[in-house]
Amino acid sequence: MFHTAYQVPWTVNGQLAGTGTQVAIIDAYGSPTVQQDLNMYDTTFGLPATTVNVLYPEGKVPYSPIAEGSLQANWAEETSLDVQTVHDLAPGATINLVVANSPSGNDINNAIQYAVSNHLGNVISMSFGAPEAAIAGGGNNLQVQQADSIFQQASSKGISLFASSGDSGAGNGYTYPNALFPASDPQVVATGGTNLFVSGGNTWQSETTWNDTYPATCPFGCTYGPFGATGGAPSAIFTAPKWQSGEMRTTSDVAFNASVYTGTMIYLGFLGSSQNGFYFFGGTSESAPSWAAITADLVGARGANFGQFAPVLYRLASNPKTYAQDFHDITVGNNAIADGVPGFTASPGFNAGTGYDLPTGLGSPIVSGLLASLAPLAKLGYQAP
Repeated sequence: MFHTAYQVPWTVNGQLAGTGTQVAIIDAYGSPTVQQDLNMYDTTFGLPATTVNVLYPEGKVPYSPIAEGSLQANWAEETSLDVQTVHDLAPGATINLVVANSPSGNDINNAIQYAVSNHLGNVISMSFGAPEAAIAGGGNNLQVQQADSIFQQASSKGISLFASSGDSGAGNGYTYPNALFPASDPQVVATGGTNLFVSGGNTWQSETTWNDTYPATCPFGCTYGPFGATGGAPSAIFTAPKWQSGEMRTTSDVAFNASVYTGTMIYLGFLGSSQNGFYFFGGTSESAPSWAAITADLVGARGANFGQFAPVLYRLASNPKTYAQDFHDITVGNNAIADGVPGFTASPGFNAGTGYDLPTGLGSPIVSGLLASLAPLAKLGYQAP
């Protein structure tokens, strides 16, 4: 569906999209069945097979979800979502899964540093984050400073970074707007979420801001209740980079489908024989690897890295012609959380609107347009392999 809706080519210059590039995915704990699950995904959807390179910079932690409560299982699900999403949208890219041995800041930073130092990706996907309000010391926090230093190293090496804006509205679990870190770092492209609607043949029809707690835009009447809402808020740590207006850095920068109701199907094979199978997934954890994969396609078509990618996107959006060609402008919805929604903390939010807005950034991708802007000589093929 996403290939057609977002006009993502299957081939570029006669080769699978993403050929010649590497995508580094950062996750904690990993999944005990990541390769087998990808094999099942590929077989089911007719994708070419590939081998995931799994790296454990600090050693492999045994998979024991009972001992860890649900934490390891949750990260295993995240790992499957990241890997399968990247392979779908950049089928020719090499996938390097770099596994931290816990989701603590130090361990995550060590995994990212390993990926950067060994240049394991033209792009890096990070489907995680912490609300800035939860970071002791804010910008003086040593782990934040360490991460920012690593991100600057990545940009200087031509590596583009992507991270999720969050799944709990503008407040991300707090009663006031709260950007998620590392998405709030200016070196990182912050990816928000939408509800994607398609017409016959999976052609893009419309998109609204992902917010299951807002009845006016919740897809299909939210039959199974609210799953989440896109993040997107001003940073309290980072000042606005030169390519954004205002005093403080704002997230999101871009968006991609994130609603479970309009979600992607991912195979999980570590749940036990009676529960293994395909499940619908969503969240901005879907949008980060999606944008990373799309950027790998752009890098492969262009034959050169981008490095810090947000300025490139904002430059394209500053021109009305390329903005209309390269982005779907999301103008409907908001990321506020109302009082009394079970499982969510109420907070004010921000409205979508014409051009840039905090919930959905510049909008969702029209990949054929981005390729025309950034790799105009590339020959694109839309026939599935």
